[in-house]
Amino acid sequence: MIDLNKIIRPNIVALRPYSSARDEFKGEEGCFLDANENPFGELNRYPDSSQKALKTAFAALKEVQIDNVFIGNGSDEIIDLAFKIFCEPNEDKALSFTPSYGMYEVSAAINSVALIKVDLSSDFQIDLDTTSQYLSDPKLKLIFICSPNNPTGNNLDKASIEFLLQNFDGVIIIDEAYADFSKEVSWVKSIKEYPNLMVTQTMSKAWGLAGARIGTAYANSNIINVLNKVKPPYSISKLNQNAALKAISDSENFEQQLDDILAQKEWLFQSLKRLQIIKKIYPSNANFFLVEVEDADHVYDALVEQKIIIRNRNSLVKNCLRITIGSEVENQQLLMALKNIKP
Repeated sequence: MIDLNKIIRPNIVALRPYSSARDEFKGEEGCFLDANENPFGELNRYPDSSQKALKTAFAALKEVQIDNVFIGNGSDEIIDLAFKIFCEPNEDKALSFTPSYGMYEVSAAINSVALIKVDLSSDFQIDLDTTSQYLSDPKLKLIFICSPNNPTGNNLDKASIEFLLQNFDGVIIIDEAYADFSKEVSWVKSIKEYPNLMVTQTMSKAWGLAGARIGTAYANSNIINVLNKVKPPYSISKLNQNAALKAISDSENFEQQLDDILAQKEWLFQSLKRLQIIKKIYPSNANFFLVEVEDADHVYDALVEQKIIIRNRNSLVKNCLRITIGSEVENQQLLMALKNIKP
């Protein structure tokens, strides 16, 4: 059992959180003259700062308790809050793997935290021999694991992650932005077993709400309490809370869209592998493929000229491109554009 008070920054332990007007009054009806709002309009009142209805919906969806749920303004806000909670600027460290999601490095730099980047193996798995060398460093407070990984698309080995959870005294954050596309069991199921585990998910991918910026974190109540302590008041708008609640309530539409994306994924895989321009398609548990070509910069530029926009990952994985699974029409446009590219 980790002692959170030993790894949380002392100023955060001592912090008295801001109490908004709606935190002090818990009722839903009344003559509200407490928050200096405009008395007119449909969106004139502040949203529920505790997001109780939405947390209740997520708790039911993920089969956890409401005090195991935190809602952020996108997963990136949760990453940033983790740095602010656990890492002293210019003193503590965090660790992530590469290639992986670039915001871990950016957020570390913003918060003046040294980020140790450990190379994944040739098959994009955790190198435990290398990673284990850092686990005893008392300044190492956070480890970020993206699974399914971005941009490679694969799930990271469960046994390796369990080893880290059992042998690291800090907090491990597993980023499951693409978990809805994977058949692997979510790490949310393990938050009771591992008190140093925090799992982040998002509604930006499978749920189709990238514009609403809804990210969630699942962990034991002690970690969730600290996240709630440092979050800004009214951090999730009423519009976005309602959009998320509507999406969660329409499970039939979610499942249909997920099935459509996975069907298109299989079609695109079969189509891409027949193209001479494609050298390799990496296995994917996400809604994208990492593909290797002869000259990634050339292929990327040629697609842009045809108004097909993909992601050039040549700087992370040599001559590789990341291709999102689009609609049937978009995927057909992509295939036609790739066929038009000359060496």
